[in-house]
Amino acid sequence: MQWYEELFTDYGENYDKESFTQGTVGECDFIAKETGNDKAMRILDIGCGTGRHAIELARRGYSVTGVDLSESQLKRAGEKAAAAGLCIDFRRCDARDLPFAAEFDLAIMLCEGAFPLMETDEMNFQILQGAARALKPGGKFIFTTLNGLFPLFHSVRDFFAAQKQDGGAEYRDNTFDLMTFRDHNLTTLVDDQGNKKELSCNERYYVPSEITWLLKSLGFATIDIFGARLGAFSRNDKLTTGDFEMLVIAGK
Repeated sequence: MQWYEELFTDYGENYDKESFTQGTVGECDFIAKETGNDKAMRILDIGCGTGRHAIELARRGYSVTGVDLSESQLKRAGEKAAAAGLCIDFRRCDARDLPFAAEFDLAIMLCEGAFPLMETDEMNFQILQGAARALKPGGKFIFTTLNGLFPLFHSVRDFFAAQKQDGGAEYRDNTFDLMTFRDHNLTTLVDDQGNKKELSCNERYYVPSEITWLLKSLGFATIDIFGARLGAFSRNDKLTTGDFEMLVIAGK
């Protein structure tokens, strides 16, 4: 089992309490603006996790399909949707092998939903390929990913330490590999059953030129990259070396 599979097992309720999950409403405000508030648009949420974006968008009247590898996360998503009286198509699916072709008007992949957690660059690229394939002609792809410019100027370890909340996941022993642009760390968390887990994790950071080239190779005609601020996505935020994540908006 890969670290990201073990991480999200029995980690739904506590995941929803993490600081980085608290910007859902503002992020969906941005998505709605990008769609022109067109409720006829079909949305694919890749790496939907506990369904926080899918549920908020469905609450606003959008038709949403959410996919995730974690049965535990999907169970939590289904329970939350049912409690809200919403009908959302949640499916267990590997983002490296999405089964869709020209079905969606918009694909979203937020808060490191699948990409860039995979163990190889090829696997990460497969996720982008699947997202591109799932979109209709003229479709849009909105996602966030780790900004490779950040660790060149700042300490990833210090960033995580500043973000930590009581009871939240803890990240330590960070080492950033300049040859692979991967941050390796030990992540410690308490799952929903009260069990403490310690996982050896690594995530791929990307620089803007890489993302641009990858998306151009998949046929995206427009690619815009901005700084990604929690709960406050905006086209007005120019990407800087101080942004931990970048917001990517691509159109076919």
